[in-house]
Formats: sequence, C-alpha cells, structure tokens
Amino acid sequence: MENNFKVNMNEYLPLRDVVFNTLRQAILKGELAPGERLMEIQLAEKLGVSRTPIREAIRKLELEGLVLMIPRKGAEVAKISEKSLRDVLEVRRSLEELAIELACQRMSEDDMAELERVQGNFKSAIDRGEAMSIAQSDEQYHDVIYQGTRNDKLVQMLGNLREQMYRYRLEYIKDEDKRQVLLVEHEHILDALKNRNIAEAKKAAREHIDNQEITVSRNIKEQEQEPAVPARGRK
Repeated sequence: MENNFKVNMNEYLPLRDVVFNTLRQAILKGELAPGERLMEIQLAEKLGVSRTPIREAIRKLELEGLVLMIPRKGAEVAKISEKSLRDVLEVRRSLEELAIELACQRMSEDDMAELERVQGNFKSAIDRGEAMSIAQSDEQYHDVIYQGTRNDKLVQMLGNLREQMYRYRLEYIKDEDKRQVLLVEHEHILDALKNRNIAEAKKAAREHIDNQEITVSRNIKEQEQEPAVPARGRK
C-alpha cells in the first residue's frame, strides 16, 4: 500500500476507536482510494496493531457506507457515487441556507473580520496549489459562518455532515480550473454577509453548492467511463 497515513495514539480513547478514526480519515482524505482493498494483515502491520481492532474498524466503516464487503474478495473502500453525493448535498444545501440566514443576522464585526482572514488563507492555499490546504481552509471558511449562527445544534449537525463532505470537497478541488471559481464564490458570500443581505447570501451559497454537485457528478461519470485499472492492494 502506497500511502502515508499512520495511527495517532490518544490516551483518552480505546485502541479500536483510534484505529477506526485513523482509517476513516484516510478514506475521507483519499489516502485510501475508492476501490482499494483493505487487507487486514497489511493494515495491522502498517499501524502496528493486531488484526482485531482493524476488523472492528472495517465493520464500523461498512455501517457508515465508507467500506463495502465484496463476496469472496473481502473489504474495499466504497467508491463515490452520484447518489451518495446527491444525498449529502441535498442535506447540506438546506442546512447551509439556514446557517447563512442566521449568520447574516447574528455575526459580529469580529466574526466578519475572522471570515476575511480565513478567506485570505484560502486564497494563499489556492495560490500554492496544495489540495489538502485548500480543502482545510475551505472548511475553516464555512466553520466561521456556522459558528456565527450562535446555534449550537445547527453547528453540531453541520459538523457531522462536514466529515461526510470531505471526500467530495477534495474531489471538487482536484479540478484546478474550478479553484478560482471557488474563490470568487467565497467572495460573493462574504460580501453579502457583510452587507447583511440575506437573499443575496443564500443565492450565493446555493450557487456554491450547485457548482460543486455539477463538477463532482461530471468527474464521477468520467471515472466510470475510464478503462478499469486494478486498485492498489489488489493481487
């Protein structure tokens, strides 16, 4: 397996949870690629643990839809599908519009300044062309807006959705032609929030998510049309 993820021990968590979180993040970040076989022995050796927590983690990942159990083949990372993308974005679209509306009403001047600062970080990451940094700063941008709603339940729900979004966020950012579009979309949302223009902010947020769905759906279709190439870990 040609990947760089490693287990980060946490004295406050059981080993099985540490292993689960490690593998989950590796899948969400693309370090374990869609279609890649999850070989218990190899993963156990790589992470320096026994096969038992690996097996338990794979079962939990299957329940989350991140792993598929294939008869006579074993476990593999679930591929990104148009349906899973649509399901996640339908939920995100509704929650994001609510967040934008509340943020327009409740964000302080300090919150606005923080959003401008994070937008500057996002632009710097795009200038450097580092996909992971772009994804992380994009996440931070939206987090500032979520916190600005002053609604803990909404923040929690969006936080849970955020991790499911990570795969799609990275898939979108892989398309270098779309990075400047992302930057402009962020600016539109920021300007509308600063002007306390709820209608314009919600419109900008909808366009932001719609463009992501269009681009990632196209990428999924193109990948499905490509000739099959054995995934890493297949023997």
